[in-house]
Amino acid sequence: MLNLDAERFATDRDHLCTSLRWKRQFIEAERDPAVPPTNDGLFWCMHTQTCIGPDGEVAEPGNCSSKSRACHGTGHCS
Repeated sequence: MLNLDAERFATDRDHLCTSLRWKRQFIEAERDPAVPPTNDGLFWCMHTQTCIGPDGEVAEPGNCSSKSRACHGTGHCS
């Protein structure tokens, strides 16, 4: 299960939506390799300011790296 979560929450993805935010973006500290990552899933969309994107789906890297998502990069759903 841990490997699935690690992949689901990985932020080093191609095409990751620029509107996705997570706590680590706002902490100015080097990552300590001695401390295991928490992968706690604290992600939000900057357009909705919640963990749910404008399209009603969960805002997390696993979902927000697909250009086929209606709101990807714009915050608007067509």
